[in-house]
Amino acid sequence: MYRKITGRARGYAARGVSVTVALAGAALLLSGCSSDGDGKDEEGSGSGVSQQPKGKDPFWVNPEGNAAKQVAAYDKDGKKDDAEQIRKIAEQPVGEWIGPEEPEEEARGYTEAAEKADRDALLVLYNIPHRDCGQFSKGGAADGNAYRAWIDGVAKGIGDRHATVVLEPDAVLHMVDKCTPEQFHEERYDLLKGAVTKLKSLKNTKVYLDAGNAGWSQPDSLHDPLKRSGVEQADGFSVNVSNFQTTEASKAYGKTLSSKVGGKPFIIDTSRNGRGPYTGKGKDPWCNPPGRALGEAPTVNTGDDLVDAYVWVKRPGESDGTCRGGPQAGQWFPEYALALAKASK
Repeated sequence: MYRKITGRARGYAARGVSVTVALAGAALLLSGCSSDGDGKDEEGSGSGVSQQPKGKDPFWVNPEGNAAKQVAAYDKDGKKDDAEQIRKIAEQPVGEWIGPEEPEEEARGYTEAAEKADRDALLVLYNIPHRDCGQFSKGGAADGNAYRAWIDGVAKGIGDRHATVVLEPDAVLHMVDKCTPEQFHEERYDLLKGAVTKLKSLKNTKVYLDAGNAGWSQPDSLHDPLKRSGVEQADGFSVNVSNFQTTEASKAYGKTLSSKVGGKPFIIDTSRNGRGPYTGKGKDPWCNPPGRALGEAPTVNTGDDLVDAYVWVKRPGESDGTCRGGPQAGQWFPEYALALAKASK
């Protein structure tokens, strides 16, 4: 049942993209392939993607992302209309999910590339032990000590550069919905609180602890677990990560939580919520549901003092898992990406 009300973050740390490839991409960016402001990328994927205006959205657009590569491939094949559709994704900043093997190198690569473009990196940390209750995105660090070492590596890689971190999608929610066995709860609280403390010790890093989504039927049960996980020491919390709840529903949900955790602000993942959640037939409505659309473009200009930003934490066009014809979780799913873009305004 919890699949129907929570939605998973879906396996980025084990997404089938090797660390070698990720680091090679980061090195390529640092060698001069990223835009140095609002200009177009001249040397990267060939997609010509631009950074968004900094005053509207300070987060870095990766010119070597999957969407940018798809734009270049469609252009090369003469599929100009499809290329323009995927450009809707490629030209927006999305979260960079740090893998399990080389956290320091990946965090450094992304933050240095963002700094070169005079932008902030948006990073997602998803490596908690017993992740996703053994389902599509199962995995995570081997134990608590391995996780602490991983967080230390991420922090060292970020250094004093500007970064916004979304911390452990679903980790708190899965304790509340009992998906994560109770014997692991105390350790998880300690790990999350320790991660918040470590990351907040950095000079220019903001941390948002994940707090589930508006499809969760018992939000009143989240307040204490969020506090025990360190939300009061964080900059705020994130909602709707990898989910499809509408922005208005997410605002209402976030404000309810905020009122119980010291008035903390929050960010909303709007990456695929343009048509709200899927209510059609078939199991796992959170997994590559048909007929969805991109949501509001990322921005810090939300018009709401409690909503720090709309962000695309989930990378549109990457699969939720091996359902509805999709590849493994986190792998690029071009047909789905195109459908999302075409259904958007």
